[in-house]
Amino acid sequence: MTTNTILLLLLSLVIAGGLSYFQYFFKAKNKSNVIWFLAFLRFLAIFGLLVLLINPIMTKNSLQITKTPLAIAVDNSSSIEVLKSDKKVAELYQKLISNPALKEKFEIQSYQFDADFKPSDKFDFKGKQTNLDEVAKNLKSINKNLIFPTVIITDGNQTTGNDYVYRFDPANKVYPLVVGDTTTFLDLKINQLNVNKYAFHKNKFPVEVFLQYSGDKNVNADFTITQGNNVVAKEKVSFSASKKTAALNLLLPADKVGLQIFKASISSGSKEKNSYNNVKNFAVEIIDQKSTIAIVSSINHPDIAALKRSIEVNAQRKVILAKPNDINQLQEASVLVLYQPNSSFKAIFDNNKLAGTNTFIITGTSTDFNFLNQQQNSLVFKMSNQREDYLCEFQSQFNLFAIDNIGFENFPPLQNLFGTITTNGNVSVLLSSKIRNVATNAPLLAFTENQGKRTSFLLGENSWKWRLQSHVDNQSFEKYDIFIDKIIQYLVSTTSKKSLVVTHESFYNSGEAIVINAQYFNKNYEFDEKARLTIAVTNAETKQAKNYDLLKGNNSFSVNLDGLSTGKYNFTVKELNTNTLYSSHFEILDFDIEKQFVNPDVLKLKQLALQTNGKAFFEDQADDLIQQLLENKEYKSIEKNVSTKTPLIDWVWLLILIAAVLTTEWFVRKYNGML
Repeated sequence: MTTNTILLLLLSLVIAGGLSYFQYFFKAKNKSNVIWFLAFLRFLAIFGLLVLLINPIMTKNSLQITKTPLAIAVDNSSSIEVLKSDKKVAELYQKLISNPALKEKFEIQSYQFDADFKPSDKFDFKGKQTNLDEVAKNLKSINKNLIFPTVIITDGNQTTGNDYVYRFDPANKVYPLVVGDTTTFLDLKINQLNVNKYAFHKNKFPVEVFLQYSGDKNVNADFTITQGNNVVAKEKVSFSASKKTAALNLLLPADKVGLQIFKASISSGSKEKNSYNNVKNFAVEIIDQKSTIAIVSSINHPDIAALKRSIEVNAQRKVILAKPNDINQLQEASVLVLYQPNSSFKAIFDNNKLAGTNTFIITGTSTDFNFLNQQQNSLVFKMSNQREDYLCEFQSQFNLFAIDNIGFENFPPLQNLFGTITTNGNVSVLLSSKIRNVATNAPLLAFTENQGKRTSFLLGENSWKWRLQSHVDNQSFEKYDIFIDKIIQYLVSTTSKKSLVVTHESFYNSGEAIVINAQYFNKNYEFDEKARLTIAVTNAETKQAKNYDLLKGNNSFSVNLDGLSTGKYNFTVKELNTNTLYSSHFEILDFDIEKQFVNPDVLKLKQLALQTNGKAFFEDQADDLIQQLLENKEYKSIEKNVSTKTPLIDWVWLLILIAAVLTTEWFVRKYNGML
């Protein structure tokens, strides 16, 4: 309290006493006990009000002891139960948190982790994943700028997240308490299986398998891949004390279209403690995307050969060459490439008005543009008989499909007749034309879609030079061939714009996040944020149905279907305002990653302890761990002097006292007839 405040308080005493004296004793004839009592009450009220006006700040000092945090993180994943260590983990946890010496020295923080990390003192060991990286990340945030020890009760078998060894703060010691039987058992395991989610019909797709062996004896094993009752692949594999791993690369036939389920398994004549990790199911979506591309031309030109080579680089494409009068050959074509059409193409255009086949029109100096104007209205040609060379300019805003600039500006010019080309309607331009570096604002490569029929235009001949130039620039035809393939892919696809677009996988492994995303577009094909989307999911076998709402995110709606059991499911997404529907299916494969282990990962946990200057302990060394923590002199309680300053105006009781004093004075005066 400052000197000024003390002087003001003394002045307040004088003022309160003077006013009380003037009120009750100045010129007073009667100085009874009642007068003295009333004067005292008036003195208290005035002095209290003056003190509130001065508002002195009261300072209170107290000692506060801050203990070092001791973070105890318990592995709550199902692998603890698989290793039959759940009771031991609960016992070790209770032993640590109930130790009086630890409670006296540390502020014990209790957590659990599986796929997530959260404070908890109860554990059910039902977690579907193990993420030790979450422990490191969260403890850094919770105990920021503190030096503290961490005890992790775990088997060390991580199934998701970053490598935890180097994720913990090296300034804070970590003491892993390893649980589980460390005895080495004979165990064969499919450690990892890599396969593409999609494959093309009547092709072969690769499967990469990594096998792992634990044991000291020589073992011969059989690795097989089956589909139903049929064995589609089989190989012999040998392991020994010095050869613990094996990698297999297999090619499987894609004979059937649709979602195909396979089972990979490894077995030997020896008995294993854990046979669950000997089997792994996987699925592949077989797609029949074989398409026939017909190149129709009445002339011979190098462009045709170059285009045929680029298209057939994709094994799913077959090119046939035809004359304009070979209409019967074109019935199975997915795309018609009409090279420099003239009046002889009339039958093809007339036939295609009914067939609706997507077309790729390439013009040049032999094109009849008057005829072309009659057959389509997307582009309007006003051409002369003079030839002109057209350079190209890449339009980065093009968004019909993803395409990179492969150096179009460096390509040789295409030759076409000179004239004016204007667009009519919705035309997307990928390449625009230039004449001697002067932009014409006219398309050179453009795309249109009208009532579900797609058409692309390449307005110039000699594109074979583009392919050669791309090879000169990149020592490969690959980039140019991919460019042509994307044009053909756009034309092969007959999927028109849908108002409800749903994204999902054909299959999921149990324990994985099952997320389905959806977008709803209005009539202008703009994302509708006000859409109301629901999903009905039905188990194909039990017919049990569940309904969920899709939640809005950034430019999409999504739903998380975690918790579904293995099996086949049908689902329907519905937009409630318009009753727009999307129906499909997915399958959840039986795979529990937490059942893949037979031993704790002692080596990894020891590396973690070494990285943080801690020490790893086994489950029978809990007393040694407690002793280590108690003897470590780094962890000391900190005694702080805490100074608390409180303004007197915050004292509510002082206001109540002043009100009570004034009320009492009024009643006493009233009772004695002094009012």
